Amino acid sequence: MSIKIEKLKHVYMPKSPFEKVALNNVNLEINEGEFVALIGHTGSGKSTLIQHMNGLLKPTSGKIIVDGEDITKSNIKLTDIRKKVGLVFQYPEYQLFEETIEKDIEYGPRNLGLDQEEITRRVKKSMKMVGLDYDEYRNKSPFDLSGGQKRRVAIAGVIAMEPKILILDEPTAGLDPKGRDDILEQIKVLHQEYKMTIILVSHSMEDVGKLAEKIIVMNRGEVALEGEPAKVFREVDKLEEMGLAVPQITYLMRALKEKGFNVSDEIYTITQGKEELLRILKEIKK
Repeated sequence: MSIKIEKLKHVYMPKSPFEKVALNNVNLEINEGEFVALIGHTGSGKSTLIQHMNGLLKPTSGKIIVDGEDITKSNIKLTDIRKKVGLVFQYPEYQLFEETIEKDIEYGPRNLGLDQEEITRRVKKSMKMVGLDYDEYRNKSPFDLSGGQKRRVAIAGVIAMEPKILILDEPTAGLDPKGRDDILEQIKVLHQEYKMTIILVSHSMEDVGKLAEKIIVMNRGEVALEGEPAKVFREVDKLEEMGLAVPQITYLMRALKEKGFNVSDEIYTITQGKEELLRILKEIKK
């Protein structure tokens, strides 16, 4: 279950005074089980790109191959593709509308024509996956929940469709620190325990550094950088030229190196930074 994109181009409002090339010659591959972060400044093409991955947008040219099928072909049933590739937009809680949490989560599976036993199984499983107890929350109104809990319900509604790939567009946007940490922890669980392929769109370099195995950097509609976090965050100057940054701990390590300390330039998480600073202190004491 992979996504392969070849020479993807997308033009908004072609042949008009408002024509805009949003994506140009995008080539990338996301493999089964990966945790991929998609970063880039506003207008870089991130949201346009993810909407191609389950057929919400049609490319101007190029191929999008999902699970071995080119979804740009006219004979492809996009409803089947969207069962495999779930997409959670920013502020998904705005789409909650049912009177209870259970009814909201079961809306998608019910539209698949499943029987009640299977629908209930999926609701229970998806609520467990996002850390909500079924018996405690099933009959509560989603509108009585905190912001973070509402977002979990919205994500559970997508998970209940049982996608193999889950795309999350800025899932922590607008949340308080606790809600943000809770959502990130649940996303981590979805990847590690439930083996879901995760594509995370984020502006937080700290979150990206902690969670992602691979980073794709978009700039002006093209893939500017791609690779493991250590490789991408090493390109500080290039990222800054694109209006991006690296984790604060990376800047600290870089400053220490400029002061003459023997530190690694591949530090991008707090945990790594702590270990590196303790190592330096031991060397100083010697």
